[in-house]
Amino acid sequence: MSDSIKSFIEENKDGIFKKLKELCLIPAPSHKEEKRAQFCKETLESFGAKGVYIDDALNVIFPLNCENSNEITVFAAHTDTVFPGLEPLPYTEDDGKIYCPGVGDDTSSVIAVLYIAKYFIENNIVPAKGVLFVLNSGEEGLGNLKGTKKLFKDFEGRVSYFITFDSNMDSIANRCAGSHRYEVEVKTEGGHSYNNFGNANAIHEISKIINEIYKIEVPQKEGEKTTYNVGTIEGGTSVNSIAQSAKMLCEYRSSDRECLAVMKAQFERIFEAAKSDKVSVNVVQVGDRPCSNIDFSEIDKLEEVIVPCIEEVTGKPVIRRSASTDCNIPLSLGIPSLCIGNSMYEGMHTREEFLYKDSVAPGMEIAIKAARALAEYAGR
Repeated sequence: MSDSIKSFIEENKDGIFKKLKELCLIPAPSHKEEKRAQFCKETLESFGAKGVYIDDALNVIFPLNCENSNEITVFAAHTDTVFPGLEPLPYTEDDGKIYCPGVGDDTSSVIAVLYIAKYFIENNIVPAKGVLFVLNSGEEGLGNLKGTKKLFKDFEGRVSYFITFDSNMDSIANRCAGSHRYEVEVKTEGGHSYNNFGNANAIHEISKIINEIYKIEVPQKEGEKTTYNVGTIEGGTSVNSIAQSAKMLCEYRSSDRECLAVMKAQFERIFEAAKSDKVSVNVVQVGDRPCSNIDFSEIDKLEEVIVPCIEEVTGKPVIRRSASTDCNIPLSLGIPSLCIGNSMYEGMHTREEFLYKDSVAPGMEIAIKAARALAEYAGR
């Protein structure tokens, strides 16, 4: 099997890098993945895929022998990036690296799923229990896992295993971090900075809320991690105006459901305490990613299939971690899931992101090996 996979990768090497560049140049902020979705659909069809469709959430779905199966395996990667603009992102490369925001997270993984599908088609692999190849929307930020939520609504009760490609190839995420995200708007009377000096300033008031958040002592639980963050802040009118309005986006995360509940209570206490006759605080929850709700022995069984495929290629023990990914949805539903990688990159979520070219071939080998191994395991 390894020789056939390596031959396939070598034969398709130029195409893989060509498609990667083309996809990098298609902007896809969350909720605006239409052009990438169309690119993926057309690419799959050019590979010979039949029945490919784009759903209402902008997921691209290629079902392979799924018609009568309630034990489907899903291989997915997300098409959206964290970068908000609709202009093409800057792309450059040299002998060793490809530089482009989003190239590793998660554009190279999208290419991997496309070429896994191509490998299955060309080798006439028809999974006994069915496989869905999914290029899903809405994984990043306020995408709020929209695509994966839609997928599991449409295929409710029909998915047995879920793999998302969204990581460096030397690691896996075998636990998920749940999160709650809020948009907080503070409003005050405001006024002229000189004539109305002393009136409550919305920027000052929201700063006090932020200060209280950063005083929180996160709950400690062995083997679990809990965090919080204020990600953006905006407001005010001019240098000589007392700000009437200020907004921020903030979140907390935890790999443990009880710790997540503790953080929820802390944030709600802080928001409520900031209110007064002269200060209004409006809080809207804009993100909700659930924690795991699964017997982790089922994850261990899945790892027994996937991890050897990674370690055979890298020659190193795999790194295990917790993360917030598309796996949050199936794990919250009790479905065995892993987040794995298919390249090596740095600078995630920055405009300095880059991918190591020499990681693409071994990463693709991992992706195809893992997909074939799990499809065979699931079909027993």
